This record gives sequence, structure tokens and C-alpha cells, in this order.
Amino acid sequence: MPPSMEDQFQDILRSSTKSGMFIEGRSFDEFVSDDMRYLATERLLGMACEAAVKLPDNVKQSAPHINWREMNNFANLSRHAYHSTNADKVWKIIQNDIPLLKAFVEQRIREGGQ
Repeated sequence: MPPSMEDQFQDILRSSTKSGMFIEGRSFDEFVSDDMRYLATERLLGMACEAAVKLPDNVKQSAPHINWREMNNFANLSRHAYHSTNADKVWKIIQNDIPLLKAFVEQRIREGGQ
């Protein structure tokens, strides 16, 4: 059975919260110099992006401020071309896109998940 939208929201929320904890208070240089932290964050980001791109189109259309294309691109990279991901891209998405996605999901959950 495919995951429900609520499951996807929870996956996004969990992954974005954990990835945020891994970078909180750290500079880019500190982030990339810690292999375990970087790799864990990259994996969590892939999970969040994968769940995000599987949301129904009408849900994504209700949040045009989120860079869905970037989410899709990163999900594809992490699935099929994992060797092509790089720290700059991971850092940019975690800093800029994930907070918007997390806030959107939190709002949708407060509104009943629809």
C-alpha cells in the first residue's frame, strides 16, 4: 500500500527536523568537514525531497513559494546519481528550501492534513 499523504507529511516533518538539528549552529565548513553529519543530512534531505515530490499536484500547487522542481531534482539525484550530489547543493536546499517545506507541512497538519 502506498503511503498516505499524512505519512508523507510525517516523513517530511521528521526528516526536515532531524536535518535541521544536524546543521544548527554550524558553518558550512564545519558541516562538510564532518563526514557522518554530512552523509546523514544528505540522506535525510533525500527522504524529505522524495516524500515531497510524491505529494498530490493540488497540494503542491497550493504552495507555489516552494521550489518543487529543486526537490524533485534532488530526489532524482539521491536515487539515481548519488555520486552527483555535492555539499553546496545540500547546504543550499537545507538552508533555503527545507524550512519553507517544513513550515508548509506543519500548517497543513494543523489544518487537518488535507
